[in-house]
Amino acid sequence: MATLRKSSPTREPFIMINSIPHKKRRAFSIRPIILLPLVAICGVVFAVVAVIKNSRPQSVTPPLIEPARAPFSAFVAGAGLIEASTRNANISTPVSGVVVDVPVKVGDKVKKGDVLFALDTRELQAEVAVRQAALATAQSQVDRWKSFPRAEEIPPLEARVKEAQALLADANEQLEMIQRVAQGSAATPDELSRRRYAVSAAQARVDQTTTQLALTKAGAWQPDLSIALAQVESAKASLESTRVEIERRTIRAPFDGEVLQVNALLGEYATSGQTANPLLILGATSTLHIRVDIDEHDAWRVKPNAAGMAFVRGNKDLKTPITFVRFEPLVIPKKSLTGDSTERVDTRVLQAIYSFPRTSLNVFVGQQMDVYIESMPLDSTASAK
Repeated sequence: MATLRKSSPTREPFIMINSIPHKKRRAFSIRPIILLPLVAICGVVFAVVAVIKNSRPQSVTPPLIEPARAPFSAFVAGAGLIEASTRNANISTPVSGVVVDVPVKVGDKVKKGDVLFALDTRELQAEVAVRQAALATAQSQVDRWKSFPRAEEIPPLEARVKEAQALLADANEQLEMIQRVAQGSAATPDELSRRRYAVSAAQARVDQTTTQLALTKAGAWQPDLSIALAQVESAKASLESTRVEIERRTIRAPFDGEVLQVNALLGEYATSGQTANPLLILGATSTLHIRVDIDEHDAWRVKPNAAGMAFVRGNKDLKTPITFVRFEPLVIPKKSLTGDSTERVDTRVLQAIYSFPRTSLNVFVGQQMDVYIESMPLDSTASAK
């Protein structure tokens, strides 16, 4: 009896491959060998195409805003900051207090001495009344001394002088009478002495009343009058000091100019001294100045009275010629950084001040501008010595 044997599943693929005819098995083994070189060739072709495509020069994108071009063949460029011709004056207050009045606003034109803002002065106003009363008292004392002698004081003193003289005459008569009696031994020595002393006392009263009358008629004693006058001057000085304190709380314009910024608000407590936000900024703007930062490495190329041209940032067509004013003699560290990766934070700059009329451009104080200043060429080092 024949036995049937099941084929193992793992052996079937081997039987199937072995069952493929010899020619077909040869074709099947050749295909992977041809496929690999084809893939390599395609990769090379793709790489060559990518390299050729990327090696083409890319077109430069035009800037959104065309930068300004220098009008000089040799020049030094710098960033300029517009400021008032008097500098931007930060107006503060010498004393602290509550703001009670701000009669100006931004953009107002003011004259020298015009009120900018005022602080509370009620306490000082009350002190003025006290000082005025003290002055009136001191002045009355001076008037009193100057009014001497009083007309009504003279007659009583003259009457006292006459009375003293009469008593002296009576004492003299009593003494003479006692002296006559004493010759006849009718009066004692004690009685004679008392009469003599009475005459002396009467004479002293006459001298006293006469001197007092003369003193009254002479009027005020000069040292007393001088003291009274000094007290008047002291009271005047105290009153003037209080009035000056009141005036100090009224802040006025130090020069003709334009109000550029107002930070003093009604009811706000204003602090004296320099603050982060000035109470008020004032400047003369009929003629504007532009402060140009020139790199210290290019400072030797710029000469006084060199011509310059300033351009408004964002519009190269808005420009104006500028006139040299002065150099700031102190070279300072650069403060306004441009963000350039090659820029050094330790760069120092020479500041050149130029001016231009405000009517030439519609610009504002604090605005930045691009400035080009005519200078010597880089190769003219000999002429710079």
